[in-house]
This record gives sequence, C-alpha cells and structure tokens, in this order.
Amino acid sequence: MEVAVSAVASELVSRFISFLMNKYHSSSHTQSEEKAVERLQHLLMRADTIVEEADTRYIRNSGMMMQLKMLSEAMYRGHSLLGTLRYRALQDGAGFDEVCNNNSSSSCLYLANPLKRSRTTAEKGNKAMGLDSYGALESLEIAVANMTEFVVLLAGCDRMSRRPFDVYLYTDNFMFSRQAEKQMLLGFLLEQNDPSGDHALAILPLIGGVAVGKKTLVAHVCGNERVHSRFSSILHLNGDNLLGIHDDGRDMLGIVLVVIEFVSDVCDDDWKKIHSFLTRMGRGSKIIIVSKIKRIARFGTVKAILLSELSHDELRYLFKALAFGSIEPTEHPRLVQIADDFATVIHSSLVSLVATNMFTDVLRSNLDVQFWRCILDKAARMVKRNISIYGVNPTMRIEQGHQVDITDIALHPLSMKPYSVNASIKTELPSVTFGELIKDPSVRPKGDFILMAWESRISPYKSFPSYVTSHAQDTHQSTALPGRKRQGVPI
Repeated sequence: MEVAVSAVASELVSRFISFLMNKYHSSSHTQSEEKAVERLQHLLMRADTIVEEADTRYIRNSGMMMQLKMLSEAMYRGHSLLGTLRYRALQDGAGFDEVCNNNSSSSCLYLANPLKRSRTTAEKGNKAMGLDSYGALESLEIAVANMTEFVVLLAGCDRMSRRPFDVYLYTDNFMFSRQAEKQMLLGFLLEQNDPSGDHALAILPLIGGVAVGKKTLVAHVCGNERVHSRFSSILHLNGDNLLGIHDDGRDMLGIVLVVIEFVSDVCDDDWKKIHSFLTRMGRGSKIIIVSKIKRIARFGTVKAILLSELSHDELRYLFKALAFGSIEPTEHPRLVQIADDFATVIHSSLVSLVATNMFTDVLRSNLDVQFWRCILDKAARMVKRNISIYGVNPTMRIEQGHQVDITDIALHPLSMKPYSVNASIKTELPSVTFGELIKDPSVRPKGDFILMAWESRISPYKSFPSYVTSHAQDTHQSTALPGRKRQGVPI
C-alpha cells in the first residue's frame, strides 16, 4: 500500500513540476514575443522614415541605391513578420474555426486548398517559423544599423519639389515600392552627357513581365519636374510607330526623350534602321526601351533595369494597405488573416498588381468577415479549377494570351482572355466591371461581353479589359468542384 501511495505521490509531484515548467516556458515565450514585437516596431519606424525620406531625394550614388533596395526588402519582410507575431494566436488558435462553425460551409470551403492551416501543420512549423522570424528580425536590424552613413549622405542629396496633387486622395492612387528602380531611372535621365564625347545615343532598357508596372514607373519618373525641364519633348512610341516615322522621313529636333514599347522582338536589321533615324535627335537626347522580352536588352547602351514581380512580403503589405484603406487593420484581426491568405493566392497564381487592385477594390467596400471569405473562396476556386483544366495557373494563361476559366467568379460557365484592340471583337459589346460581377453575378449579360478588370488611377491610367465568352456546353463537362453549390453564395 505504501509503495502504491508513494508511486501516486511521485506521479502527482512529477506532473505538478511539469505543469509549472510548461507554464514558465509559456510565460517566457510570451514575454519574448512581446519584446520582439516592441523591438520590431521600433526598427520598422526607423526603416519607414529612412525609405520615405529617400523617396523625396535625388540619389546618384549606385551604392546608396543598392542600400536603399536592401533596406526596402528587409522592411517589407519585417512588416510581414510583425503581422505574423501579432496574429499568431488567431492563426494557430480557434478564432477562424469558430467563425466557420457559425457560418455556412460554402463560406469556408477555401480552406480545402493548400492554404489551409491545420493545428498539426502549425505545430510542426513553429520551429521553422521561429527561425524565419529570427532571420527576418536580424536582417532588419543589420540593414538599419548599416544605414548611418546612408542617412548622412542622403542629407546631401537634392530634395524633390512636391506639388499639391502629390498628396493623394485615394489609397490606390500611388506608385508602390520601386524606390531603387525609380532612382536608377532618374539618374539615367538627368545625367549630363560628356560634351567632348561622341554623339552616341544613351539607351536604357526597362524589362519586366506582364503588368509589373513598367509604364507606370516611366510615367511617374517622366512627371518629375527636372525631367520635364531637361527635355524639350517626351514621345511615347511603339515599334510600329517608329518604323512609320522612319519611313516618312520626319525629323525630331531638340533634346528629346523617346519611350519605345516593343511588344515583340525586333530583328537587328530593323533596329539599325530605327537607330539611324533616332540619331537625328539633338545631343543629350535619350531613349527608354520598355518590353517584357529580355532579348530586347541587347539594344541598350547602359545596364538594363529589370522589374520583377513584387515579393510575397511586399504584396502582403500592399494588399492590406489597399484593402483596409484608412481603417486600422488591428481593429479587424480576422480580416487581416484573410488578407494574408488572399495575398498568398494572388502572389502564387494571379497577375499580382492587377489582381491585387481588382480584389481590394471589392473588399474595401464591405469589411465583413463572411463577405471577405466568400470572395476569397471564389478566387481560390477559380485558381484550382484552371490548374485542374489547363495544368497551369491563370497567370501563365494570361501571359500567353490564352483564355482563363472564370466560372467561379460569375457562377456561370464563362471564360475570358485579354482584350486586344486588334482582335475582331465587336466594340458595341456590353461591359461590366469585375467588382459588379463578383458581388452580384446576376449583372452578367446574356451573351459575350467586356469585363473591365481594373482601371488605374495614376498615369498612364491604363485599363485592363478582357473579352468574356460562354463555354461550349461540352467543353468542361460540368467541371464543378466537389462541394460546389450551383446557387449563388450569399454576400
């Protein structure tokens, strides 16, 4: 009996000690995270201040541009980490499960996709996430610590003048990120030519994928006061226009900035004709070549600027900035997690900048958890359906000019492809916006129509229309995904 009692007492003591240790470690871990959040907030405040100030200066030093780019990347990674630390309790806890249990199953079906976070997965990833968090915090600390010399040199750089209309009235009326690339482009345009040198044209290629902001960056820089005063005229042309101008023998006088867009590759013989014509421009004239084709960079006389897609951290930051507008995200923690999931879907499967603006326009109009889940559900289903049908994500289909299935957006078998003014499409077709269609699929016209995905609010005010047509009845053989309800999902 004494042995049994001793064993039970020993077990109880052991459990009690284990409980105390777990509680201590849990408390220690919580305090450590709180300190990390506070530390990270101070670092981000310093980084944001430096980047914002650098964006108002003319930077000519290539080393400073590289430092600015590194700081920007560390800053967005830090913002991503801050969101992770702030909302880890909701991500790993039952916050979302409670919402799903209280809502219809259709509003939570997106959790069936690879973005689903089970508790088991979260527990397995805790160590990895901890290491990643430490790495993000350390890289930001290093980047900020190394900016002392940068800040001193920055004070010696000329300040850009600000016009009243630079104070934007809309949250989506600004050019996001690209601080280093903007400085490189400004440096190229404002650099003085050597008066004793030959009359060689300065040509800068600007290369990037579909809808990454190439023309927006050029328009932003061309709106600069010093750029305007330096060039007598700024011409925006494409390859076909250039050949036409060359054929009619027209001259371009004065110091001219020519922005040429090439949508397809150009043979060397045609480029020689174009180049011989452009050399007629006055000394000091410059050329910017804009294209998604990397081979075009061979025509440059200086190193090309390569615009890549926004990183996941940058996209998460931008998505939340646009989706919440002037509303403080911390007031809506469940929406913040949905926004993070949305950013992951867009970054991995859709044309990021266009899709970000398309969806945030819709989400900003209704800060309701079920509404946001419903829109995310439609987006995730659309991606999954296209991968199932075509074997690739919608981004690749769009870049190749092929049709994309949008059945899950319109709740009706439809496909769309980028609208081309050269295509034989009737201009009198009815038009609806993406926001109208995804919020109320009943606005869908009966026949073919134009879907206006998004219209930019900043120069060059580009619009993104698509041609939408009904599927042939036997094309996809009723490819509704498992659990799909044919009636509209309540919004």
